[in-house]
Order: sequence, then structure tokens, then C-alpha cells
Amino acid sequence: MKKMWVLMLVTVLLLSACSSGGGGNTASEGEKASNEITIWAWDPSFNIAALNTAKEAYAKDHPDVKINVVEYAQNDIIQKLNTGLNSGTSNGLPNIVLIEDYRAQSFLNAYPDAFKDLSSNFTASDFADYKLGPTAYDGKQYGVPFDSGVTGLYYRTDLLEQAGYKAEDLQDITWDDYIQIGKDVKAKTGKDLITLDPNDLGLIRMMIQSAGSWYSKEDGKTPNLAGNEALKEAFVSYKAMMDANVVKLNSDWSQFVAAFNNGDVATIPTGNWITPSVRQEASQSGQWAVAPLPKMAGQPNSVHASNLGGSSWYVMNNVPGADQAADFLGSTFGSDKQLYQDLLNGIGAIGTYKPATEGEAFDKADEFFGGQKIFADFAKWTEEIPSVNYGVNTYAIEDILVVEMQNFLNGKAIDDVLADAQKQAEAQLN
Repeated sequence: MKKMWVLMLVTVLLLSACSSGGGGNTASEGEKASNEITIWAWDPSFNIAALNTAKEAYAKDHPDVKINVVEYAQNDIIQKLNTGLNSGTSNGLPNIVLIEDYRAQSFLNAYPDAFKDLSSNFTASDFADYKLGPTAYDGKQYGVPFDSGVTGLYYRTDLLEQAGYKAEDLQDITWDDYIQIGKDVKAKTGKDLITLDPNDLGLIRMMIQSAGSWYSKEDGKTPNLAGNEALKEAFVSYKAMMDANVVKLNSDWSQFVAAFNNGDVATIPTGNWITPSVRQEASQSGQWAVAPLPKMAGQPNSVHASNLGGSSWYVMNNVPGADQAADFLGSTFGSDKQLYQDLLNGIGAIGTYKPATEGEAFDKADEFFGGQKIFADFAKWTEEIPSVNYGVNTYAIEDILVVEMQNFLNGKAIDDVLADAQKQAEAQLN
């Protein structure tokens, strides 16, 4: 009996020791997890390149933190996020994910507990005002703003000069003026003014945001189509371009880029992220410049600045290592002025971190653009972009508007177009 009690005591001690050992291993795994960050993003030449630059900067003071940068297509990231968050488990999700600003509110509204509150990790007021709406929810900041989608009117100086226009003639124009310029350019050079994809309403987005308007009302959910005067004027201007016969149609990105690289169009009103694509046709160096975006003639609040695209960084709240991930974002994209200088010099990425715009990278003359300091101009226009609530239904509403735009181009009355779009949006989204 005594031997049996001794054996039982030894067994208990062994089990206790194993239990202690197991607890120690769990702690080690937790520590390992907190020192390893996984980040999802798309676009190797832009977002991934920016992450690798930030990774190098962070490693100087945090050599023990391992950062894994994983590239996925944007649509794949959206699908993986939705699948993981709908399942109620964080298994397989990253610590940090890049989300397009147009989509951010749909995620924050649907899964508010899934993302970490980053309000204390960076100073929101250091960023362009228009970027803070998409990244905020319920009074808290859940995303660190990243790149600016600030727009400009890229134009071929040689083609416009042939039509009788100089740089000063493009500094304070409306979309009506822009269309007239297109007619003159077409008459003098035979070149189209612009290239457009009928299934992409990016031009409409730029127009209405310049007037402080969007597809949804301020609540981000109620469709704002019928009676939206800015949207109505944007549709009318779009049709006027088509009717003027100054538009070269395209159906995908490669055709879009080819249109200006081949010299088929004289202008590109779009986001600054197009700069590398413009530069890739080296033979056109010195023949391009960038003017402020045209404004809407009938909207008193319209300005010569708008946005197209742009994304921000988010931390997954329930994935081990969330605090370390938040520290990474706060220390790099949230506050590092030199990082933004390096990003601009290295990949042409214009951030929305206002203190960085005072650096020398923004003040460089660009010979490709005729010596213009285009980044200084873009930085100035970034601060002028009206803030709007992109809401939760931007793409769903655009699916409706793409069809109604074709109806409008084919002769349907504009008021009927927007009224019908309103009815469809209310039926589908409410």
C-alpha cells in the first residue's frame, strides 16, 4: 500500500511538471506570436513595396520582430476577410490588412469588434481630413491612413499648344471648359480628349466628391441619387463628353494605359497613382504637365480637388500580436516623416501624412513633367479634397448606376434615370 501511494504521488508530480511545462510552452508561443506580424496587401510595385520600406525602417529599432508581407489580389483579400470574419474565428487571418477606403465602412459596420481601435497609436489630425472618415467608426479610429488618391488633370502640353492652349488656360476651368478644349484639340490634332471605360464610373466619383457629395447620405447607408444635383450634373457632363465625340473608349486597364502611352488622348483626369504609368513612355518626357482638376460649374461648393482610390491599414483585433502590429503601424505609417520621403522617392507614393509634405522629396522639380513640382502640387490639392462619407454601398450603387448611365446615353431623361436608380438602390440595399 505504501509503495502504491508513493507511485501515485510520483505520477501526480510528473503530471504537474508536464502541466507546468505545457504552460511554459504556451507562453513561448504567445511571445513568438507577438513578435511576428503578418500583413496582407496587393500591388507589388506600390503597396507591397511600401510595406517592405516600412519593414526596413521598423527593423532598425525592432530587430527581433519578424514581419511577413503576403501579396494577394484585392478581391482575394476581400473574400478571405469576409469568409474568416463570417466564420467567427480569426484562424488564418493576418495581423494587418490593407483595405480600400471605399470598402472600409462596410467592414467596420459589419464586424466592429474584429478591428483594433488605433486611436492612441497615431495622431489622426496629422492626416488629411478627407481620409479620416473612412477609417473611423463610432468615434474611434480603426485605420491608419495611407496613400492619397488626390486627383489632377494630366495633359499633353504639346497637343494643347497646337490647339492654342497654354498652362495658365487650364488653372481654373470647369468641366464645360474642359469639353470645349477637347473639341479644339480634336479639330487641330485629331486626338481624343480622354479615354473612358463605360463600366467604370471613376470620373463620376471625382466630379461629385469635388462638390462634397456622394452616392449615399451622411449616414453612409441611405441612397442619395434622386435629387442629387451634383450627381445629375456629373451625368450630364459625362454625356456631353460622349456627344462631343472626344472620348476614346477602353475596356480594361491595359487599353486605358495604352491610350495615353500611344499618344491617342491629350488628357487624363485621374488619381496621382497614374504617374508611374505615364512615365513608362520615356519618349514623351517633357511633354506632360498636371493641372488642377476641373470643377463643376453648377455646384457652388465644387473645388479643383478630389480623390479617386486610396487605402488604409487595419489591425485584426483577435489575432495574436495585435499590440505589436499596432505599434508597427504607429511607428511607421502613423508618424515616420522620413518613411514618406523614402516612399515618394522610391515608388512615387504620396501619403496623406501632413507633416511629411514639408520634406525635400515633395519639392523636387520633375523633368518628365517639364520641370513642374508635381508632388508639391498634389500635396496642396490633397488638403483641399472635400470630406464625404463613402458609406457601405459604393460599389453596389455603382452597379446600378452603370446600367442607368447607358440608359441615359441612349436617350432616357436624366431625372427618370436617377429616380429609377434611387428606387432600385432602396429595394436592393434597405
